[in-house]
This record gives sequence, C-alpha cells and structure tokens, in this order.
Amino acid sequence: MSGLTIVVAAFAVALVVMSFAFMGGAVIVAVPVAIIAVAVTAFIDLRRKAKSAQSIHSHQSDEVEFSERDQRTLVSE
Repeated sequence: MSGLTIVVAAFAVALVVMSFAFMGGAVIVAVPVAIIAVAVTAFIDLRRKAKSAQSIHSHQSDEVEFSERDQRTLVSE
C-alpha cells in the first residue's frame, strides 16, 4: 500500500468513527463518503501498479544471447 492509500483509508475510518460517536445524521453522509474515498484511492493505486508492470514488460528483451559455454551445455546428446 502506498502512503496515499494509508492516509485516505485512515481518514475514511476516522470519518466513520466520528459519525458514529456523534450519532447524528452524519452517518448518512460519512459512510458513503468514506467508501467513495477508499474506492478512488484503490483505483488510483491499481492504475499505478498496472503502469509499473507494463513498463517492466516493455523493457524485457525478446532475444536471448547465449555465450559459447551456454550453447555447449544446451546441446542435447
């Protein structure tokens, strides 16, 4: 989890706990706001991880160069 995800999740939990502590109409507002905040943060984090994974695959070379010693060990007898 990234730092942003932890901060948003902590804020969302604090918002819900605060709304239950005051037992008012804030529960109606706080729970959906907390769910939306966590969902948006998760979406951003997943997009960042997907871009990171794609960049790793783009750097991967399709051609493998074997040394002379490698080729001697790969030859089946």
